[in-house]
Amino acid sequence: MGVALALASALCFGLSDFAAGLAARRLHSAVVVLVGQLCGVTLVSLLALLIAAPHLTPASLGWGALSGIGTGLGAAFLFQAMKVGRFSLVVPLSDVAGVAIPVVIGVALLHDRLGWWAWAGFAIAVPAIWLITSGRGARTAVTAGAGWALLSGAAFALQYVALARADASAGLWPLALNRLVAVLTVAPIAVRRERLRMARRTAMLAVASGVLGTSAIAAFMLASREQALSVAVVLTSLYPAVTVLLGLTVLHERLTSRQVTGLVCAAATVVLVSL
Repeated sequence: MGVALALASALCFGLSDFAAGLAARRLHSAVVVLVGQLCGVTLVSLLALLIAAPHLTPASLGWGALSGIGTGLGAAFLFQAMKVGRFSLVVPLSDVAGVAIPVVIGVALLHDRLGWWAWAGFAIAVPAIWLITSGRGARTAVTAGAGWALLSGAAFALQYVALARADASAGLWPLALNRLVAVLTVAPIAVRRERLRMARRTAMLAVASGVLGTSAIAAFMLASREQALSVAVVLTSLYPAVTVLLGLTVLHERLTSRQVTGLVCAAATVVLVSL
């Protein structure tokens, strides 16, 4: 069940990023993220009222708030990396850091026990993420934006690790706090960039991105309770495959040989980790 939830999280993250990417063509990405996070706060808060939370503790809320800081800072750092660096370079760096740090924490501090099949899957996952998100010219040296990208990955890792530590008996309230804190983190960037005005289609894309993104993080939170943290993080972080496939079928983009290789590696990772 945990593997299925993690894969569902990857699917929702991929769809969310695709919708946000289309919206960001017409609006600053920080504004798109802000609208999405506001929708997420509303959605999760309503659901949290309906789902039982028999043991809601300050510790669980604290983990949720901490994960929200990671969500907000991760987005902010990634915006800066994309501003000063090349997208095809900084996004893979962020993803690799976001995968590697939680796996190390899961094994070193949370005593995750993994078989050699899972380790083989992890070994393939890192180059898979890099290859899927790489475009033409990605072989150039890593220079501008690399530091911001690594900080972004570390912040997203904080999001994963902190949310996984929230008590299952706290219901969805830690996730609601995650969305709220993320809004408070991103809002100053978005308001400073431009007015919160947008066309209806752009608004619908931003809202869809927020709903899907919230569904993705909720599925990850549930997956981390069923599976080892490292397994849940690696499977969830395969979401770039979804975005690439949507670009191929919907926007009629062409895959490079690197991206095809990355998709094959991603499929192998799913099989190996599932075993």
